[in-house]
Amino acid sequence: MAEPEQVTFYEAVGGEETFRALVHRFYQGVADDPALRAMYPEEDLGPAEDRLRLFLIQYWGGPNTYSQERGHPRLRMRHAPFVVDETAKESWLRHMRKALDETVAERGLPPEAEQMLWKYFTMAAQSMINSPS
Repeated sequence: MAEPEQVTFYEAVGGEETFRALVHRFYQGVADDPALRAMYPEEDLGPAEDRLRLFLIQYWGGPNTYSQERGHPRLRMRHAPFVVDETAKESWLRHMRKALDETVAERGLPPEAEQMLWKYFTMAAQSMINSPS
């Protein structure tokens, strides 16, 4: 008798479309936030949106396209050129909270999934701080 296949978190929450919606909403907030927007040198936020989406997809059990294209995530190293202080962290989390709430409502994600995502986002945001406020 074959073992039932394990479903990844990525698959359980709706796969790429869920992460596409979440990240797109997040960057809509970033686009209108002068403090965070300054951290994105590209005129178009599209490349940054693609990178975060691919990273989250890979992190949560989807295809490893991020690593294929960019190598190991090395998040702290990639954020080192930018001043990430408590204020930046709080702004980032504010936009992610709004994006997550909207995505959860739209896609009908269960509370457990929302809690797992939020726990990760708060931990990741805290770990990116590289400058005192």
